[in-house]
Amino acid sequence: MNKNILIIGGSSGVGQALVELLQDSNTIFVANRTSEGIDTQKVNYIKYDAIEGPLDTSVLPDQLDGFVYCPGSINLRPFKGLKPETFLKDFEINVLGAVKSLQAVLKNLLESPQASIVLFSTVAVQTGMPFHASVAAAKGAIEGLTRSLAAEYAPKFRVNTIAPSITDTPLANKFLNNEVKLEKAKERHPLKNIGSAKDIAHTARFLLSDESKWMTGQIVHLDGGIGDLKTN
Repeated sequence: MNKNILIIGGSSGVGQALVELLQDSNTIFVANRTSEGIDTQKVNYIKYDAIEGPLDTSVLPDQLDGFVYCPGSINLRPFKGLKPETFLKDFEINVLGAVKSLQAVLKNLLESPQASIVLFSTVAVQTGMPFHASVAAAKGAIEGLTRSLAAEYAPKFRVNTIAPSITDTPLANKFLNNEVKLEKAKERHPLKNIGSAKDIAHTARFLLSDESKWMTGQIVHLDGGIGDLKTN
């Protein structure tokens, strides 16, 4: 069944991979700061900065069946060197951007028989990791938001979040930009590999589909086992 799906930030990484998976069988709207990396022949592009806003909803259909918020940040630094401004910036990108975007299209989502919302967290919320204080604090708020919205809006729409470990995307490039870093990252995971944008996108597609219609308020740990397993 064709669905109307809005993806915030679909020009690279997971967002771009998800657009590629969905565009042939759904009507896709991509809201992004630029159209670079977006095939405007296949999707509907909306110029939008999740922080600056506002989102032009006049170009959206009355009914939205799916919503995905992709923008994020990875600030890995020792806590003693993190300024409060860094925490605020991470919270603004990861949480307030999602909140503003969702509130802008809430009425459209409520027009769907059962819309699906997909957000993103990190394995570092469940499993404490050094140097993740800022991003884990922001993503922890996303997990709380997921459960709160899922409870408040059930059964009208579903809300689930994917919590990956480090994934091979442009956002994580500085942590994976040579063979030594890449091999060390793989070795840390029980499955001895890291995730790809397509790995995450396939799970997001499932959460947007009717195949997951009995699933809401969940944090899906897609992390190569690092969050729960110790194999060394």
